[in-house]
Amino acid sequence: MTTTAPTRKLTRFTGHYAEMVAAMLIGMVALHPLWPAAWLERPDAAALVMATDMTIAMTAAMLLRRHTWPRIAEMAAAMYLPFVALLVPFWLGAISGGTLMIAGHVVMFPLMLAVMVWRRTEYWH
Repeated sequence: MTTTAPTRKLTRFTGHYAEMVAAMLIGMVALHPLWPAAWLERPDAAALVMATDMTIAMTAAMLLRRHTWPRIAEMAAAMYLPFVALLVPFWLGAISGGTLMIAGHVVMFPLMLAVMVWRRTEYWH
């Protein structure tokens, strides 16, 4: 049975998304110990540290795949924006630190996927 071109493209696209998520997880684990413990005690700082760790690793993965800086910047924005947007309700006491972290991730992953779909020609190959 031969795989069709659209199926191959979708498989590559899905694999690319999975690679970026894996890079982000590696970044969280590998870079977390480099931050001062006092920064990680505050949920708002911890959320931004985590977004930074994930973005550094995802940037490295995208550079290895020869993505352009504008595409890397778009993906980095998709990773930071949910956390930044949730800082205001956190600072106002409307959400907890746990909600900040969970909701930031819940929004980040589909937002990253939306960027990939929007720029699908960049991610199909």
